Amino acid sequence: MTDIADKAAPDTARRQESHGIPFGEAVRVWARIAALSFGGPAGQIAVMHRILVDEKRWIGEHRFLHALNYCMLLPGPEAQQLAIYIGWLLHRTAGGLVAGMLFVLPGFLAILGLSYVYVALGDLTAVEGLFFGLKAAVLAVVVQAVFRIGSRALKNRAMIGTAAAAFVAIFFFRIPFPLIILSAGLLGYIGARSGSPLFRIGGGHKGGTGPILRDEDSALGEQIPIHARPNLAWSLKISCVLLALWLVPLALLVTVFGWDNVFSQIALFFSQMAVVTFGGAYAVLAYVAQEAVQHYGWLKPGEMLDGLGMAETTPGPLIMVVQFVGFMGAYRDPGALNPMAAATLGAMLTTWVTFVPCFLWIFLGAPFIERLRDNAALTGAMSAITAAVVGVILNLAVWFGLHTLFADVATWRLGPLTLDIPVARSLVLPSLLLTLAAGIAIFRFRVSVIATLLACALAGMAFMLATTG
Repeated sequence: MTDIADKAAPDTARRQESHGIPFGEAVRVWARIAALSFGGPAGQIAVMHRILVDEKRWIGEHRFLHALNYCMLLPGPEAQQLAIYIGWLLHRTAGGLVAGMLFVLPGFLAILGLSYVYVALGDLTAVEGLFFGLKAAVLAVVVQAVFRIGSRALKNRAMIGTAAAAFVAIFFFRIPFPLIILSAGLLGYIGARSGSPLFRIGGGHKGGTGPILRDEDSALGEQIPIHARPNLAWSLKISCVLLALWLVPLALLVTVFGWDNVFSQIALFFSQMAVVTFGGAYAVLAYVAQEAVQHYGWLKPGEMLDGLGMAETTPGPLIMVVQFVGFMGAYRDPGALNPMAAATLGAMLTTWVTFVPCFLWIFLGAPFIERLRDNAALTGAMSAITAAVVGVILNLAVWFGLHTLFADVATWRLGPLTLDIPVARSLVLPSLLLTLAAGIAIFRFRVSVIATLLACALAGMAFMLATTG
């Protein structure tokens, strides 16, 4: 993509790169960060902080946090958006594009390869055991996410009440996730505008153990680069390009194949997700699972856990699990295409409509973030959204638990109330034991998520081989 900002002044390029960071070196660093980006957004942001702030000293602590706080306000994966932001801050549009694409590429390729194995060899005992073990570990990881995010977000009765209301709304009444998030954001905005201290939220990332790197001591320096200053013409031009890249393929699919075609449904559904995925992957996965399993029939409940296990054990954003959802949806409804070819296109389409908007949000809004930095009302909205996310993730943990630990789950309805009730005799004891072991490893012994997932995968394989051999 042409760097539109470079047309603003003849000497802009020279002054923009006065920090002395070669573009080629930046590409290598972003590739390294992408290869190490395991462990969800917290781990990914920590890797970026360690390499960019502590090791390379390219960007100062305050500017890093400023960028992170802005990305936390946006829909979509905040770690990938932070990479786009810093890449753009260092090397203009090309830097943002390279950083954002490299952040996604390793995970996309890894999950695509695992998806091929899943549909081609999923009935083999060893592969079946691998995913059997991963499901149990992923359940423990999601429970950990509830505690981790809840301990940070639920600081007072207003936040606890918001989380509880979100859980009841989505678990018992099946209220759509976007409506819950919008309602929480509106509540927080109004609460903060009224001056209530209950809707204030702190932010920040805890970096390394050494002294804090001041902005003026970093390679980028304290001043705002010329290309990073508000430029409405540039923002509008590049936003139009990105908007076309996002929506034109969607419009073509609907026009050519109709609304009921699986590719049209994938493009529309995940484009919607790109706009409402506040609070990270765990928050939206309950809604994605609900729609993909119950409405579209793309997946079975246990397969959603398999996909999340893939995303947990590969680099890149956890939201990459939606790639697996698109893969399976197209695989099961390929039309005139070969199922594997359709599945590959489904995975590519899902990834495209999920991540192109992330570039749009950064390139459109980043030059104007100073106007958002101290906005108390927006901060209040974010605090309420974060609290609601805790309730939504708790719903995800319960939903996963029901379908992981029990082979049969009954649904009871009374008016608007809907309740999933496990059939006690269908308890899968090996899954329960593996889940308890994973929980003890994570909560009691502080074993890393990756190590826990791998250990449970090996245990699942050993169990399946022993019981079917």
